[in-house]
Amino acid sequence: MGIADQFKDKAQDLADQAQKKMKDGKSEGQRQGQGQDRRQDASDRAREASEQGRDKAQGAADDLREKFDR
Repeated sequence: MGIADQFKDKAQDLADQAQKKMKDGKSEGQRQGQGQDRRQDASDRAREASEQGRDKAQGAADDLREKFDR
């Protein structure tokens, strides 16, 4: 095996390692993206529940005002 072959093998090894790291990085990025999606969904559900509670309280307050205004 000559020096040129050794460098060619080393270059191929480095290219393979780079591809593997890129694939690993993509899967890690996907996992992070999914985590952000879950947090956003939870935040959206909490905001919606808060709005529903506020609407329900406002409706109850309006009902009481109507009763006392009669």
